[in-house]
Amino acid sequence: MIAQHALNWQQQQADAITDLHELLELLQLTLADLPRALQACREFPLRVPRSFVARMEKGNPEDPLLRQVLAVGEEMEQAPGFSHDPLAEAQHTPVPGILHKYHGRVLFIVTGACAVNCRYCFRRHFPYSDYMPTRERFAEALAWLAQQEDVNEVILSGGDPLTLTDRKLTELVAALAEIPHLKRLRIHSRSPVMIPERINSELIELLGDARWQSVLVLHANHANELTSELAQGVNALRQRGVTVLNQAVLLAGVNDTVAAQEALVNNLFDCGVLPYYLHQLDKVQGAAHFMVPDSQALQLMDGLRARVPGFLLPQLVRENAGDKSKTPVVAKVSIV
Repeated sequence: MIAQHALNWQQQQADAITDLHELLELLQLTLADLPRALQACREFPLRVPRSFVARMEKGNPEDPLLRQVLAVGEEMEQAPGFSHDPLAEAQHTPVPGILHKYHGRVLFIVTGACAVNCRYCFRRHFPYSDYMPTRERFAEALAWLAQQEDVNEVILSGGDPLTLTDRKLTELVAALAEIPHLKRLRIHSRSPVMIPERINSELIELLGDARWQSVLVLHANHANELTSELAQGVNALRQRGVTVLNQAVLLAGVNDTVAAQEALVNNLFDCGVLPYYLHQLDKVQGAAHFMVPDSQALQLMDGLRARVPGFLLPQLVRENAGDKSKTPVVAKVSIV
């Protein structure tokens, strides 16, 4: 087998592990609930880059990185209050590809592909074929954007927009740049965490030379996900004026302790990344086993607040269908 570091980001993306048996063999594990786990893989395919697996502890079924990508039988259990579209995104699609929920900014769904399939993904059931623009309807999405003069920020989303080739990404950004009222380009991506080589010279040039403010929002949930290669890429982006933030999801058994969150935010800052949001889990069917109660989440935040400076404290939020913004998670106060 070719050494992982010899592969470019596209080769690593294509060489991802998609077979549950192979993943378990590499990590020297067995799975007691294998039949239901295999069924969960049929419902939502397993996909994880080998470079990410290399950061996992062999023989440890509770490894926090493994828990995020390992299909388990619990996904097949129907949980009350959980749904296939927890954010009612289908109701906010004026034209294919566009999600318009918040004032001044829109999400542009540009691909359904991801470098990794996270088992808690709130779009694990999303009908991308119905809501993504085809090549023929791409112009329709751009025309709609051109008419929305109160929109000043486009957020590229998916799937993961950085699974697109540099050529396709450049073409997309160039088309958006022709809309004069757009002032910010934001990209939400987990790809550079999975495959740090994704921050290549082409991406650095694209975001660094843009006429607008460029923001890259990464998605890392645990300190063990962060590498020196990622830090090098982030540093190169920051030197070109790109703002780099992180949003994480609070996940039971992964990062639901003060120690885990403290290590995450400190390591992020060491990499040049500023913590942004800590999301409460979106209630997507198949992910209920990751849920952390609000009471525990608030206690965790109190503990973290006592351990790190304020600029490293992410905002604990949840997204509620129909709300005009992310909603801070705060303690309920009873009035008597």
